[in-house]
Amino acid sequence: MANPLKCDVCEKPATVHLTQIVNNKVHKVDLCEECAQAKGVTDPSGFSLADLLLKASLNPETGASGVSCEQCGFTQNDFKKHGRFGCPACYDSFKGMLDPMLDNMHKGTAHTGKVPSRALERKSLYDRLNKLELNLNDAVKAENYEEAARCRDEINQVKQSVGQTHAR
Repeated sequence: MANPLKCDVCEKPATVHLTQIVNNKVHKVDLCEECAQAKGVTDPSGFSLADLLLKASLNPETGASGVSCEQCGFTQNDFKKHGRFGCPACYDSFKGMLDPMLDNMHKGTAHTGKVPSRALERKSLYDRLNKLELNLNDAVKAENYEEAARCRDEINQVKQSVGQTHAR
């Protein structure tokens, strides 16, 4: 049996699961019934996902973490208010808060990006072509004409593949 999801606020079993899409990014929050009611989840005007995401990183006694960016002075309350950081150094200053949030929202904390498969195919063909041309030059310099002819033939095949890739 799978582990039940825990409330992001109090660690009780979660029964309310929220998904919010902001700027084409999905943010998921799991809450127990009590925390969902306390946060006003049923009232869209009273619910703030930023409040909820920050709650886990705040000091329970003071309600604030006391962390601020050394570069620009930005605080967690500023982040909560504006929904973004003040400068690039904020990402390092708030790393302890960000990593768990990002890990829950995404497949890890490092951006890997996406590359279209056709672009990868073309790059692979161009890389292969460059390697073959280097091998051809080396074979000619070494007067290994059989190897040079093999490289030349393979270069022609790769060039035909590149031409077909462009024609798609």
